[in-house]
Amino acid sequence: MIYLIGGPPKCGKTTLSKKLSKKLGIPWISADTLQTIAKEYTNKKDISKKFPWSTIRKIKKSNDIAFGEYTSKEIVKLYTTQAKVTYGAIDMVSICEITDGNDYIIEGYQVEPQLVSALYKKYGAENFKAVFLIKKDISKFVEDLRKSTTPNDWIIEKTKYEETYGKIAKMISEYGSYFEAEATKYEFKVFNMDEDFDKKLAEIENYLGK
Repeated sequence: MIYLIGGPPKCGKTTLSKKLSKKLGIPWISADTLQTIAKEYTNKKDISKKFPWSTIRKIKKSNDIAFGEYTSKEIVKLYTTQAKVTYGAIDMVSICEITDGNDYIIEGYQVEPQLVSALYKKYGAENFKAVFLIKKDISKFVEDLRKSTTPNDWIIEKTKYEETYGKIAKMISEYGSYFEAEATKYEFKVFNMDEDFDKKLAEIENYLGK
């Protein structure tokens, strides 16, 4: 079984993957790793086009600058553009593990409903279980950020001004709406992680572990 976990950044995908991996005793991989590999095999002249948000972030390391110069909608579009470049790598890992008879977890914003639907059709729905995690409450997101004790948090480490938290939260919310609409279109399960985070994680674990 290949477990596919998608959704915007900071919605609990990695936390869920680690818990599910431990519970089921199977490995997991972040699609960010697959994206990095895909990027290494991309012609240098195409990198800025295929990985636009990563390219921008390499130049504008501060969240205050990056989220100040681009709107939420623009950033979501940049994310979705480069997500599609990783489709092939996710496909390859999926079929390799299916062929070898292994269970595996793949998580990341690159795991989009459109891709999952294509994998279901290509390799059989019986080989997959998929969920999408989102957050929509901007105020709650900012409030949780202020309480965060997560080490190496990319938001806290690279943000100086409080107002930037709101801009990031707005992007996460709009990205969540994108995932919600796409998942509904392809009839996949969506979990809103705004409230009762730990309880929701347990619920998703049970849903996927059936």
